Amino acid sequence: MRTALYPGTFDPITLGHLDVLQRASRIFDKVIIAVAQNEEKEPIIPFERRIKLISENIGEMPNMEIQSFDGLVVDFAKEIGAVALIRGLRAVSDFEYELQMAQMNRNLEETIETLFLMPNEAYTFVSSRLIKQVASYGGNISKFVPNNVFEELKQLFPKLKEKTS
Repeated sequence: MRTALYPGTFDPITLGHLDVLQRASRIFDKVIIAVAQNEEKEPIIPFERRIKLISENIGEMPNMEIQSFDGLVVDFAKEIGAVALIRGLRAVSDFEYELQMAQMNRNLEETIETLFLMPNEAYTFVSSRLIKQVASYGGNISKFVPNNVFEELKQLFPKLKEKTS
């Protein structure tokens, strides 16, 4: 069984993340969503809540599993027997950072490959950071996040505009 690891903070998970997950699920037998506890990034959604939000959105993908990790992603990947790390690549601006990470990971553990997947064009500019920024100013983010994430963010950002169809 070929297992891939999709690591991230997922604060919050976006439709772009879910699109990359769907693409990865067609390539690998099993995809483990590795949610980083990474408190250095100062997540706005508590860790347990992020896990729940992700879980509620992967029900249609039977070859998905959620796990948490803290530390080097390549160590965790090796520990669970993953053969690849999945990374979303939205735009050229992501490339330099992702390339550096992929090369460092390869130097730390050469048996684990990094696979870059591009999300649907509708999500190429969407990032968790940008979602939080727009939500903090009350912008409409409803077409970029799952419904449960939108509801969660409404509680965190009182100015957030109601969802429109």
